[in-house]
Amino acid sequence: MKLSNIIVRATRGNITESLHRVHFALVNAEGALLAGAGDSRLLTFARSTAKLIQALPVLESGAAERFGLTEAEIALCCASHNGEAEHVSAAQGILSKLGLNPLHLQCGAHEPYHAPTAQAMRERGEKPTTLHNNCSGKHSGMLALCAQLGASPDTYMAISHPVQQAMLEAVSAMSNVAPRDMELGIDGCGVPVFGMPLDKLALAFARLGKPDGLPAARQAACRGIVAAVRKFPAYLAGEDRFDTQLIEVTGGRIVGKMGAEGMFALTIPDKGLGLSLKIEDGNQRALYPAVLEALIGLNLLTSEEAAKLADFRQPVIRNWQGTEVGRILPQFLEG
Repeated sequence: MKLSNIIVRATRGNITESLHRVHFALVNAEGALLAGAGDSRLLTFARSTAKLIQALPVLESGAAERFGLTEAEIALCCASHNGEAEHVSAAQGILSKLGLNPLHLQCGAHEPYHAPTAQAMRERGEKPTTLHNNCSGKHSGMLALCAQLGASPDTYMAISHPVQQAMLEAVSAMSNVAPRDMELGIDGCGVPVFGMPLDKLALAFARLGKPDGLPAARQAACRGIVAAVRKFPAYLAGEDRFDTQLIEVTGGRIVGKMGAEGMFALTIPDKGLGLSLKIEDGNQRALYPAVLEALIGLNLLTSEEAAKLADFRQPVIRNWQGTEVGRILPQFLEG
């Protein structure tokens, strides 16, 4: 099925005030493009969607087993989390197992994404730490890999560091993009970020869900990552977040992860499918409506699942008084 155009409209009254164009690719584990919209081979950065792939060396290397990381902690290694109490506790738990502390995290600090948690901290006069950073789980996993490799934790964010080289290799092998062809940038949390065509990112997620034919250690790591996120979806994002609710509503049948600048990637393990999606202008408000519209248009969500996620499909635009003034409306046209 070819969806030639997907757009997301922001309406106000009877007028479409803004348009967001969407690109996506749906592939199988062999890399065949099954469906797409816009430019399915658009070159873009994976941003935080790559976290599930970056976590593979933490399991493959034996670091997760050596340091006794729980499945919840493994899920946090893949997360852009809310900074809720359970997320902070899990990140601290990983560091404690390594004999480290939050000062070893180089991701910086920001307020929790979870508004009630952030408000409660402000009322207590409590400042956020690196543990509240949405990437603290990923960085804690990187430090676990440092310890396993016997590498310095002081420079773990540099692309030349063994940790980042291991993650580059994993992303490269899973996506079939050679390291020399991988575009590199710096992500919001300071570590390398990987640029590749959309269909190659979709391939990486298809293989994550169906790792048949990969080396044995990588197969086990893929299955371990998917199992952890399925079991502890709240650690991937948080109670009010789409990533978490998509996994919960589908009973783990679909596992997906957002990324900054309008990125999303998911796997449907039982079907051996991977889907990656990009909002062209990077506007996050269009992301979840577009993901849901694509899944519904491709018959990858049941009507019951779609109904439970309806609040994300056509969210309301409200003014400062809380009055509904418009909606975010996704739309696709079959080609």
